[in-house]
Amino acid sequence: MTTQLHREPKKHDGTRNRQFDNPTNFEGGASPTFKDKKIPRKLLLGTRQAGSRTRRKIIHSNLARKFHLLPRKGGPDPVIHWLFLCHVRCRKEEGARSVMATATTTTTTAETESGEGAQEMMEVDKRIESEESGDDEGKKQAVCIVTDLSQQSLREEQNGENLTGEVETPVDMETISLDPEAEDVDLNHFRIGKIEGFEVLKKVKTLCLRQNLIKCIENLEQLQTLKELDLYDNQIRKIENLEALTGLEILDISFNVLRHVEGLDQLTQLKKLFLVNNKISKIENLSNLQQLQMLELGSNRIRAIQNIDTLTNLDSLFLGKNKITKLQNLDALTNLTVLSIQSNRLTKIEGLQNLVNLRELYLSHNGIEVIEGLENNNKLTMLDIAANRIKKIENITHLTELQEFWMNDNLIECWSDLDELKGAKKLETVYLERNPLQKDPQYRRKIMLALPSVRQIDATFVRF
Repeated sequence: MTTQLHREPKKHDGTRNRQFDNPTNFEGGASPTFKDKKIPRKLLLGTRQAGSRTRRKIIHSNLARKFHLLPRKGGPDPVIHWLFLCHVRCRKEEGARSVMATATTTTTTAETESGEGAQEMMEVDKRIESEESGDDEGKKQAVCIVTDLSQQSLREEQNGENLTGEVETPVDMETISLDPEAEDVDLNHFRIGKIEGFEVLKKVKTLCLRQNLIKCIENLEQLQTLKELDLYDNQIRKIENLEALTGLEILDISFNVLRHVEGLDQLTQLKKLFLVNNKISKIENLSNLQQLQMLELGSNRIRAIQNIDTLTNLDSLFLGKNKITKLQNLDALTNLTVLSIQSNRLTKIEGLQNLVNLRELYLSHNGIEVIEGLENNNKLTMLDIAANRIKKIENITHLTELQEFWMNDNLIECWSDLDELKGAKKLETVYLERNPLQKDPQYRRKIMLALPSVRQIDATFVRF
């Protein structure tokens, strides 16, 4: 009997329905007849639960490699055909229906893996039957099963890539030669596991130890000339042993595993402090850093702005991607020129009345509904309130120094709102995309007519 493979035209949603009629070209002989029955692609491929197209490709390739599913000339896709056979066999084996598939189970033989794969397919199929019949519990379980299978495939892919170097071994500092006269020492990605042997650096001003395996800050007491210390992307859990570095001006311990801001009391000359992407939940122990000009605490777990009243020389404050719900305790920061609190939980613009020198304000990706509270911020040149819930451009006619206005991803629908920006004669860039008014066919032309000084609309420069 010849193989008949019927294919429907590709649909607009990117999925394809395949039907098999007695396929005989699959390794192992003829399979059972399955006429006019759609292959259950929801098992793994082509579903929203399975993730992105890249993830589906990873799952597909993992199945093909794991179960030795080799393509045959003129035959159907071996992975889809294998899923089909598992589906039919599981239908016949009623006794196997009581066995719960475990997505994370690994076995040593291909035969055992194939049996577990059939059980997994059976479980997914049962959940899908419940989903199609309207069973809410079945829907939830189906999503969980498919997600587990996707995660398993990704783990296997990652494990396959890291077979040769899964655990990095720290390098011995004795193998690294240091120049005692060097002022700038850069040892990025050297797999350094311990800070030691640096006492020979008598003139060092900058020490950069990025992307290493350092777990503890130690043995730096002799570096009295040090001005900048960079420990970005290591495994440090605590800020400690820095008391002797009283001349330090720049400290970067971003992308580590810090939970507390501590051990900085003696660093009174510090001007820039970077603690990005740690696990810090509270701003604290900064009262002695009165010379601090830049504080970067983005991507942490901070819930409130507090304990920064003494930082009167602060010029830039970055608190993006935290859990802050209110703008508060900023009154003492009269020299602040840059304030970034993007991707937090703000619902109102407030507490900025004393920031008369503020020039750049970033409040995107919050829950703000009204533009307000900017009456005293006349020096603003950049205002970013994109990705909020604002329906109207208002209360900004006094911002005549404005050069950039980012308002994309809001709910603006009235063209007359642009009149609020006519007083800003230096305005060069506006972002208004993904607002209701963008649906207007004359969208760009109307912006150009309303704001003749603009040179860039969204991501595109204006042509004259």
